[in-house]
Amino acid sequence: MSGAGGTSLQQALSELLYVAARAGVGEDRARSEALSLAAALAESAPGASVDWAKVVEGASTQDFFDAAVRGRRWRGAPTAVLTELVTACSVEKVAYAEALAEVASAACTLGEPTMRVIGNASVAAAAQLQAAGARPLQIGSAPTASAKPAVEVEKPEVEEVPAKTVEELLAELDELTGLARVKREVHRQVAVLRVEKLRTEAGLKSPTITRHLVFVGNPGTGKTTVARLVSGIYKALGLLSKGQLVEVDRSELVAGYLGQTATKTADVVESAAGGVLFIDEAYSLTAGDAGADQYGREAVDTLVKEMEDRRDDLVVIVAGYPEPMEAFIAANPGLASRFRTTIEFENYTDDELTDILTGLAEAADYELVPEAVEKFGEILADTPRDSSFGNGRFARNVLEAAIGRHAWRLREVTAPTRDQLRQILAEDLTDDPEPEQTDTEQIETVQSEAEQVGTEQAGAERAGAGQSSGAEEQSEQGEQA
Repeated sequence: MSGAGGTSLQQALSELLYVAARAGVGEDRARSEALSLAAALAESAPGASVDWAKVVEGASTQDFFDAAVRGRRWRGAPTAVLTELVTACSVEKVAYAEALAEVASAACTLGEPTMRVIGNASVAAAAQLQAAGARPLQIGSAPTASAKPAVEVEKPEVEEVPAKTVEELLAELDELTGLARVKREVHRQVAVLRVEKLRTEAGLKSPTITRHLVFVGNPGTGKTTVARLVSGIYKALGLLSKGQLVEVDRSELVAGYLGQTATKTADVVESAAGGVLFIDEAYSLTAGDAGADQYGREAVDTLVKEMEDRRDDLVVIVAGYPEPMEAFIAANPGLASRFRTTIEFENYTDDELTDILTGLAEAADYELVPEAVEKFGEILADTPRDSSFGNGRFARNVLEAAIGRHAWRLREVTAPTRDQLRQILAEDLTDDPEPEQTDTEQIETVQSEAEQVGTEQAGAERAGAGQSSGAEEQSEQGEQA
């Protein structure tokens, strides 16, 4: 049964498609992106796949989870279409971001409501709105109005926003938490490319400098965020015609049969022409035994050829763990000659992770009280920092779970104050369940007695939140926005 209240996914999708049409975005692309986002947010909710499939004709449960995998990268970052609209300074960027936020809100109505889904949706909506410079949207606190029919929606009068300059984009880079080494290297790269362009315009000889980059570092260290800024910087320098960022992984480059992979990879590269193609976990294309992975090798060979054919209007950034990335670059002479600049992303310190957590909370219109910040410090002190540590993604997961517990804590407060709606307390950051939820026999009894609807729903919420916290931290890949 779908969650009560709020805009349905079908309504939110209809509104988004209308905005997409105004922005000149293809219907199929906008629909696929929105459905993937909704699936990624509602992935942990029992029964969500059934409700999701009702909106997608002929869809199966596997289609739901495949879409969720594709959409996970947008749980903390603007979607690909929104990124392009922001880069192009489209007058529809805010409207599209708001429509995506409504899709996030609608994801909370899929399947049995869980507090973790509300947390996911709040952070994802904030990421879309923040990217477009729009106001924050509270998720799950109150039902939203139903979407109006497309014929009733009027195109807002928005003044054209000038494209950002190199200086403005570098300033955004400098404002990011941590990443001192990354910032220095990007500034150096920009200086070199700027002078090279000026020398060429002056009729002077210039060495051919590769613009392609290798980003190495653990998950959640900001690689995707920096790649998005680099795409804008290269466009502002006049090195790229569009400046969009297309983010993919192995699954979006490799097909099921030999011969199809070349076509699939070429199509992806074509979509990135004029901008940046960002390949996350690129080493997975050559990770098998030598000669064993013909599909990955076919993708790499096609990528090298496309990079040469489009060398004047395409930048490729490959990313992953340091050691596997060294092996990946060495696996193909064409890669080694094109990727000569490697930028290392170091793990965040405790203070930097705290800044990331509070910044994410502020973007979602929440506030961590001082005791909650102290509690997060204790959590960090008890968390191992091996290669699987999520860095910024870890901070985001903590916030998502806290937002869910915050909503659960206020479940019986009929008229919460503004501060109560905004403030995350220390208890919201702990995994300790409430006393009435700790008795195993009670939970089993609740789950087996259908007439106890209210208590059963609470148990499902607690179970859903626990399953999501473990599964998502193990399966998520990509970067923190």
